[in-house]
Order: sequence, then C-alpha cells, then structure tokens
Amino acid sequence: MVEAARIRNLPPYLFARIERLIEEKKQAGVDVISLGIGDPDQPTPAHVIEALVREAYNPANHQYPSSAGLLAYRQAVADWYRDRFGVELDPRTEVVSLIGSKEGIAHIAWCLLDPGDLALVPDPGYPVYAGGSVLAGAEVYPVPLLARNRFLPDLAAIPTEVARRAKVLFLNYPNNPTGAVAREGFYREVVAFAREFDLVVLHDAAYSEITFDGYRHPSFLQVPGAREVGIEFHSVSKTYNMTGWRAGWAAGNAAVIDALARLKSNIDSGLFQAIQYAAIAALRGPQEGVAGLRRLYQERRDLTLGALRDMGWDIAPPGGTFYVWAPVPEGYTSESFAEEVLERAAVVITPGNGYGRYGEGYFRISLTLPTERLAEALGRMKRALGRVTVPALQGDR
Repeated sequence: MVEAARIRNLPPYLFARIERLIEEKKQAGVDVISLGIGDPDQPTPAHVIEALVREAYNPANHQYPSSAGLLAYRQAVADWYRDRFGVELDPRTEVVSLIGSKEGIAHIAWCLLDPGDLALVPDPGYPVYAGGSVLAGAEVYPVPLLARNRFLPDLAAIPTEVARRAKVLFLNYPNNPTGAVAREGFYREVVAFAREFDLVVLHDAAYSEITFDGYRHPSFLQVPGAREVGIEFHSVSKTYNMTGWRAGWAAGNAAVIDALARLKSNIDSGLFQAIQYAAIAALRGPQEGVAGLRRLYQERRDLTLGALRDMGWDIAPPGGTFYVWAPVPEGYTSESFAEEVLERAAVVITPGNGYGRYGEGYFRISLTLPTERLAEALGRMKRALGRVTVPALQGDR
C-alpha cells in the first residue's frame, strides 16, 4: 500500500516513545498519574443529561439531522453570543453546527485553502490547525508565540511577502497550550491585519469561559469589523464538561459559514438531534456551574504554581484554560524531561515540542484531574526532582 501524499505529509507522531514507557510502567503495576490530556474530570450538569434522555426517546430525533444543525440549536448559540458578548448573529446564515469544534477547524481548511496556498498557524499551537492545512495541500507558516510577547503573535514581524501569500490566519485565545489570554486591542490589530492582506481569520475560542482572577475573555466577533474578515469556533465541551458529546459550532462571516456548511453537507450527516437539544439546555440553563469551574481550575492552577515555585520555577500565572505551560530545566529537551518525570515520578507531562517548533523547551501540565491526585502528582515530582535550575529567558528557543 502507498499512502496518499496528504497523509505522508502529516507531521510525525511525537509521543510514541513516551506512550510505550507509560504502558511499560502500567504493565509493571506502577500507579501512573497523567497530567497530559486536557479532558474535564467534572460531570456534565444533570439538567443537560436529562435533556438528552428526554429527547433520545423522541422518535423525531432518530432520523438524519440537518448537517447545518437545528435552527433551535443555532438560535441558542446566537442568543448566548448576544447575552455573553453583545454580539448579534443571524442563526440562519452566521451559525453552523459542528461535530465538536475540532471537526470544523480541520474542515475549514478544505473550504478556504487550495494546494500551494499558505496558512499562518500559531506555534506552539493546537496541532489540528497545521494538520488540517496540510491535509488540504496547503503550506504552513509557523507564527511564533513567544514569552516576551505574552504568547501573542507579533503580526508586524510576519514578512510582507508571506502575509500577502497567506489565505488564512489561525488564532486561539485563551490559548492552548500556553494559557495566554488576549484583549480587545489585540483583536483590533488582527482585524486591521486581515483587511490589509485580504485573509480570513479563524479564531478558536473553546476556552473563553475558563479564565482566572476575575478576567472575562472577549470574543473576536465583538470587535468592529471582525465578521467581515473571519469566524469563531466554539463548543460546549470545556464550558459544560461535555468533551465526549462532540457538540460545537462556528459563527461569524456568512460567506465562510456557508462554505463550511456546504462542505459538511457532502461529508457528514450532522449532529444527533438529541445532543443538540442537550447543548441547548447547557447554553440556556443555569450558569452557576461555569463560575464554579473557574474557581476549581484557579485553585488547581495556584496549587500547581506553588509546587513548581518550590522546585525552582517562577512562572507568570496563566490567565485562562486549564493548562500550565512551563520551561524545562537546564540540560533537558521537552521529550527528555517528560521521560525523566515519567521514569522517576510516574507522572505524565506533555512535551512542548508536540505543539510545534517553538514549543521545544517547554512542557504542559493539565489541571483536569481530581485535586488530590494533582497534589499527589506534584508531590511525586518534588520528591523526584528536588530543586531544579530553570532558564531565566523563555520563548526564543
């Protein structure tokens, strides 16, 4: 068998060796604690589950759904944007349902990029931005997210000839993996950049409701001119502990939304309607649980930062997401440090090079496990590593 070029061009899977080591430890009976994957450990709200059960018994929901999504679902999304951000959306033309936001992020590249086109992709960044672009046959230009810039892209540093070739700019704030947040002023710069170079902004806002220290994150779409140049991806996954439900949406520029809806009508049959009704219940129902999640993750963030500080790290607190992004100690690469922590502490951390070239020299800790297990994992790391020497300058490696 000869694989298609689009598959051969995908970046290699970087965590294969670490996964083998994890499996070896588990086979030996070692209690391995994973701080790797970001998957909420809290339950989905009861009223959301009840809505799913009720609608699952409705025979009307057992047939093929619309690939664009129930109008009632899209209306709930539009209402949520109005109430949360003051953004008015037309649910018929400016919102499309997704089978989780990841699906839409991967497929949007097929809508906007032809072979040989150029995509501007944040680095470090969620791998699907580059992966979807590669699958569409496009070239990827990594846009560095550096510590000295608070992990925001320096748009002025992108060479003019590169910006002129680019068709799309992927962004993600609050940011995975760095935990950085953005302000409205940054999004205004993004809109001006997109207008100057005639490109489409693709903003992943999956973590907009997971922010700390009282900060409420803006939507890209609330900035004047944003809907003229781009769209935003979101979902109920992180906000309502529904990662496995795969319910998301894209919203914004009507022409881009139409292109994505047309693509989806050719390759999928939409999202199970009972799940859409459950997502409506999440968006329209009580929101106190979301505030509780923010408090829980901030408690875990502070616990983690305190433990790392005791070991020699001095890290600015992340403003959002449920991740802590930290530089590896001197003398290590991202992967060698992850292997060391696994070997000596039986704790899994994610090596930063899995998120791109500029992720090398960092590691990521996820806060999505019970607080007592997180504390145990951090205690193991303290006992195994003692005090380490951390480079004073991060971000330019």
